[in-house]
Amino acid sequence: KKHDAGETLLVRNDLYAPVEIELSLEQLQNATGVPDKPIRWVLPPRSHIRLTTLAPLEAGKPMSYKPRLRYAMGDPRLQPQLFRYPLPWLGGPFRLTQGANGKYSHFTRKGRYAMDIAMPEGTPILAARAGMVVSTENQQSGRGNNPSGNYVRILHDDGTMGVYLHLMRGSVTAQAGQRVEVGTSIARSGNTGNSTGAHL
Repeated sequence: KKHDAGETLLVRNDLYAPVEIELSLEQLQNATGVPDKPIRWVLPPRSHIRLTTLAPLEAGKPMSYKPRLRYAMGDPRLQPQLFRYPLPWLGGPFRLTQGANGKYSHFTRKGRYAMDIAMPEGTPILAARAGMVVSTENQQSGRGNNPSGNYVRILHDDGTMGVYLHLMRGSVTAQAGQRVEVGTSIARSGNTGNSTGAHL
């Protein structure tokens, strides 16, 4: 935000989850008010904060800098708690087709704990753990442009997250900002995104 005294750097979190941020300023020219170390903060859900205010070293001359903002969803201060997860669907039994650290797609940092469960399209999917719905996608058909397909992301009270992927188009009933409990119906299974068959 530019003003007569200089510029105030603000950051806004529109998510229903905390976000950890780190801001560093590089390639500074004619600027004061720059912190010695990167600014680190955890923004609560749906909040904003002033990080710093910069002013020109020499009045009347332009000020320039290159901001570098890194961020990650979640609060690193929380500690995961042991929890016995119930199966997040109605019906079955269904077969595990790829587990954690699988060879097809579960070997990256993002997906290394993922489980693929083959099941017919339209199987009711339930929240396996209570928490806040952070984000959803409901309009993708087929492979689409998101490898996750339609999804529901739930932030649990201990900071862990559950993400339900490849859901049927138009079936997602959970909404961002909604609190869900164990067993709450959230969607139906599908075959969307980077999927080789109907599964959750």
